[in-house]
Amino acid sequence: MLEFKCHVCGSESAKEEFINEILDVEGRRVLVEHIPALVCTRCSEAAISIETTERIRQLVHGAGTPVRTVPLEVFELA
Repeated sequence: MLEFKCHVCGSESAKEEFINEILDVEGRRVLVEHIPALVCTRCSEAAISIETTERIRQLVHGAGTPVRTVPLEVFELA
């Protein structure tokens, strides 16, 4: 069993899932898909390991090539 404590709600229950995240990288938006994470079963907050975070950083800062480009709709709440 994996040790987990949600930093948002304090729950100690999580499930392993793959998530997607949109990141701001050097003035552009990038989507990273299929990120392994522990997701809190109470509040759905995702926790990503330090190792995975480093792999994502390397990918989006030049070590990887995008698999595709997609349009992104932008809304502003003013």
